[in-house]
Amino acid sequence: MKQELTIQLMDTHAGGDVSRIVTGGIMPLPGNSVRAQMEYLRDDADGLRRLLLEEPYGIPEMSVDLLVPPTDPRAAAGYIIMEVMGYPIYSGSNTICTATAVLETGIVPKQEGKQQFMLESPAGLVQIEATVRDGVVEAITCEGLPSYIHTYRATIDVPSLGEVTYSVAYSGGFYALVDAKALGFDLTLDEERTLAQTAHAIVEAITAERGFSHYTLGDVGPLPFLHFMGPVEHVAEGYFRSRSATYVHPGVICRSTTGTGTSARLALMNYENSIKPGDRLETISLRETGFIGQLSAVEQEGEYQVVKNNITGKGYVIARSDIVVNCDDPMVTCASLRHILSTQHPEPEA
Repeated sequence: MKQELTIQLMDTHAGGDVSRIVTGGIMPLPGNSVRAQMEYLRDDADGLRRLLLEEPYGIPEMSVDLLVPPTDPRAAAGYIIMEVMGYPIYSGSNTICTATAVLETGIVPKQEGKQQFMLESPAGLVQIEATVRDGVVEAITCEGLPSYIHTYRATIDVPSLGEVTYSVAYSGGFYALVDAKALGFDLTLDEERTLAQTAHAIVEAITAERGFSHYTLGDVGPLPFLHFMGPVEHVAEGYFRSRSATYVHPGVICRSTTGTGTSARLALMNYENSIKPGDRLETISLRETGFIGQLSAVEQEGEYQVVKNNITGKGYVIARSDIVVNCDDPMVTCASLRHILSTQHPEPEA
């Protein structure tokens, strides 16, 4: 009899970005930290990421978050982020979705009002504040990674576009930041395909010309992301709003504005002295969804002004399911997956 292997999922979304939370079906991973477990997945078990983000099970626009036991006793759970471009050490939308799933699965029992707990990401501990009303998770606020401007208003010649002015921020990954209006965009949904093509051309040109190094982490790989910035609207004292769009992979513009993209924008606004600690920026996506970033503090780290920040959004549960892994399916590659699949099945709920 053929053994059936399954993976338990809770599909969620924040701002339109779908995060598939893996809640069961995976063996314990080696590694004395969540970062080490992420590196094991990346190097020795990348089949899980590919299975859930490629046909026939998924699409590249999704993300995957694997729940793992925390290695830090202060954390309620650990999680490993997987996206089409690889394994980012942090993501705001994925953190919002994972925190929602941790509450919905009962790993952290819900409490009415505001409650706090920690998650362990590959980047380290993340403080979470959840707002629960009538048993519904209404909002998640999570720490963004310390963010800073690496390069301010550089120019590059891009084939078919001409000279493009860009800045580069680090907020969990390196982001090119470009003015949408200067490139002829209003940041509306009908521009999505052209935005992706334009972003790809700019990222390719920058990557061919130069690399970027984090002031403590060193080489974290080539520039992967680009954030289109719309005009900033001053809505109220200490509150700003801007349309935004984030490119993450050839052909892929995130459904949301992304947490790390919002953090990068806060770093730029701080660099330009247009925002101060306590101020908030609401970024609005092509699909009219939004995240709210708040600048909490600014610290000087050598030559860089490093911005501490928080990101607030709402996660929605959209499905609970078992994925049946058919290793005899010609569209499924189990070589880098089979060894981490658990043969233990959860007991059915009463």
